[in-house]
Amino acid sequence: MFKLFITLAGINGFLAVSLGAFAAHALRERISPELLTTFQTGVQYHMYHSLALFGVGLLALNFPNVNLLKISGYLFMVGIILFSGSLYVLSLSGIRWLGAITPLGGVAFLAAWGCLVWAMATIETGS
Repeated sequence: MFKLFITLAGINGFLAVSLGAFAAHALRERISPELLTTFQTGVQYHMYHSLALFGVGLLALNFPNVNLLKISGYLFMVGIILFSGSLYVLSLSGIRWLGAITPLGGVAFLAAWGCLVWAMATIETGS
């Protein structure tokens, strides 16, 4: 499980940096400032949660039998896809109804963080 989440973190970190550079260099003159800001919000949350995935992967290395860590990692991925993905598509297409999907990604992020807290509360550290 740890290899999966660390690999996903690396892929998503790469994508977040690439999309941020794309926004800064290719989109600046092509979309409105409002849509550019929306795109950049997607990039920010994409990177934050790529790092969270990395953390989940490291925790899973030490606690491989904690299912809440696995759930947390998957929810971070769902959040990235729904939250950041919907903001990217909305920004590039201008299709406003896609904004209705974004909060579902936010809920996935909140659930992922909640599972992470719950996992850490249930782990016996021996100290």
